[in-house]
Amino acid sequence: MAEPDAAGGDLGELTATANRLQRVIETVIEGKPEVVRATLTVLFAGGHLLIEDVPGVGKTMLSKTLARAIDGTVRRIQFTPDLLPSDVTGVSIFNQDTRDFEFRPGGVFANIVVGDEINRASPKTQSALLECMEERQVTVDATTYHLDDPFMVIATQNPIEMEGTYPLPEAQRDRFTARVSIGYPVPEAELRMLDVHTGDNPLDAVEPVTSAGEVAKLIEVVRGVFVSPGVQRYAIDLITATRRSPDLRLGASPRATLHLVRAAKAWAALEQRDYVVPDDVQRLVRSVLSHRLLLTPEAAMGGRRAEQVLDSIVAAVPVPTAGRVEPMDG
Repeated sequence: MAEPDAAGGDLGELTATANRLQRVIETVIEGKPEVVRATLTVLFAGGHLLIEDVPGVGKTMLSKTLARAIDGTVRRIQFTPDLLPSDVTGVSIFNQDTRDFEFRPGGVFANIVVGDEINRASPKTQSALLECMEERQVTVDATTYHLDDPFMVIATQNPIEMEGTYPLPEAQRDRFTARVSIGYPVPEAELRMLDVHTGDNPLDAVEPVTSAGEVAKLIEVVRGVFVSPGVQRYAIDLITATRRSPDLRLGASPRATLHLVRAAKAWAALEQRDYVVPDDVQRLVRSVLSHRLLLTPEAAMGGRRAEQVLDSIVAAVPVPTAGRVEPMDG
């Protein structure tokens, strides 16, 4: 099969689709263009997104708006302490009429899966998403069921200090391409929100601006974006530095390297470039890596944060300057 053509019209189609999605999402999520852009980057990178923030800032609304805008199938899973893994993946039930077992799909069988307050469920239930997110499939009673394409998990999470929450297992966090925080709106945006949200539900006015099939095609376009050996080495150098940092007891995994490069490809494509530059990688380091890292007790007691450690690493790792980052003609 030929590599997808990531040049010319394909990139123009991708940026036009992304711009339409951004506009429609911003009719619901006021004053957060950078969060919307990060969400679209993860979507076209074929990844999964973790939205972490305090309750009431629009985490679930962002997820629902994106799902409606791409006109794909949507399932929402409300994670609670009594949620079972079978509620997520599905279960085989004996049918008295057919005298055989039949599979009842769980909440992950959709294009967009909204995992609401994922850290309110037990670690065992959270782990039910591991196979789904990595391999795009579910195995129940030795039978494998493939998930829809595209498939994206958008999970919301309250800060771990809040009552009734469980920490996400390291393996679970590592499967999220990026983590973003919405934050409180600026006063002007909050004032507009009062005008809009105290009347009709703004989600009701959201119309699809693309289709799930189109998104799947554009994800393939992103995979064809060129990454030079120099930029690949730069990404690896950044990842390696997290493993050697004296402030970190757990650095980034090889999966993190893949996610960083895939996200950089998507960012470059959204900028209508068919090649990645070091700035694309730098721009995404915080959102792609920070949730995967564990600080040493000394660094945590000293008030250091993972984002600050990453900023130090980015400042210290040499940026590639020699050689071309653009693909060779012909």
